Amino acid sequence: MSYHYLAQIVHIKIDRPLHSLHPKHGFRYEVNYGFVPGTVSGDGEEIDAYVIGVDEPLEEFDGRCVAFIRRQEEDDDKLILIPPEMDDISDEEIIKATYFQEKPYHIDIIRK
Repeated sequence: MSYHYLAQIVHIKIDRPLHSLHPKHGFRYEVNYGFVPGTVSGDGEEIDAYVIGVDEPLEEFDGRCVAFIRRQEEDDDKLILIPPEMDDISDEEIIKATYFQEKPYHIDIIRK
């Protein structure tokens, strides 16, 4: 299902702005993190998305989906969005930007 979003401009709502604290686990979000409204992911929740390349807290975002993270342990893909005018980013940059939350998981970076 996440393949559909690759190379597309995707609108998300941000429910975990940059530098906010996770309500249960207490870690700080190092990027803006949100969801695609009106969608359903494999975990039954809306499809999640990381925003990389924006250095201010956001409420909403329209970004280009350059990849998604697939966790090997669960059915919960995470879209990777960047500003439409930004050049592509490397897998290493994605891993570094999302490590604060993805570190307990074995992940694959999926691209078109």
